[in-house]
Amino acid sequence: MLDLLTRHWVAGAVFMAAALLALVPLLAADWPLALLLIFLHSPGYMIHQVEEHTGDRFRTFVNQVIFGGREALTTGDVLWVNCGAVWGIDLIALYMAWIAGPAWALVAPYLMLVNSIGHIGPALRFRSYNPGLVTGIVLFIPLGLVTVLAIPATAAQHALGFGVSLLLHVIIAANAIRRASHARAVA
Repeated sequence: MLDLLTRHWVAGAVFMAAALLALVPLLAADWPLALLLIFLHSPGYMIHQVEEHTGDRFRTFVNQVIFGGREALTTGDVLWVNCGAVWGIDLIALYMAWIAGPAWALVAPYLMLVNSIGHIGPALRFRSYNPGLVTGIVLFIPLGLVTVLAIPATAAQHALGFGVSLLLHVIIAANAIRRASHARAVA
C-alpha cells in the first residue's frame, strides 16, 4: 500500500486540489475571509506539490544538485513530508482557525512563505530553476502574505506560526543532511 501511495500521491493531489477549489464558491458564501484564506492553503500547497514532485523532480534535484548525487531525500521522505506533515498541518490549521480563531492557524501561511524562500535561495545560488520555484513565487508568496496581513494576530501568534513552520523545514533539512552524510561515510 505504501508503495502505491509513494508512486501515485502527486496524481491524487491534482484531483484533491481541484475538488477543494470547487468548494470555494460555496464556502465563500458563508465563511469569514480569514477562515477561507486558511482553507485555500491546502489546495494551494497541492498545486505547488504537482509542480514540485511530478516525475520525482524535486527529490532528484535535491539529491543530484544540492547533495552531489547522494540520496539525501528518499521517496518515503517525500511522501511523509508532503502528505503527512504538510497536509496534516494545513488540516490542523483549518480546525484551529475554526475552533480557536484564525490567528492560531498562521502556521499555514508561514509554511508557504518559508517554503518559497527554500526555493528562491537555491534558484539564486545555482542560477537555475528548481522544481516548485514558479508556484513558490506566484502562489505561495501572494497567498501567504495576504493571509498573514489579513488575519489580526498578536506577536506571539505570529511567532508560533513562523516558529513551527521554520522548525518543520529545519527538521526536513537536518534529516536530508544526516542521510547524505551517512551516505558519504559509507561510500
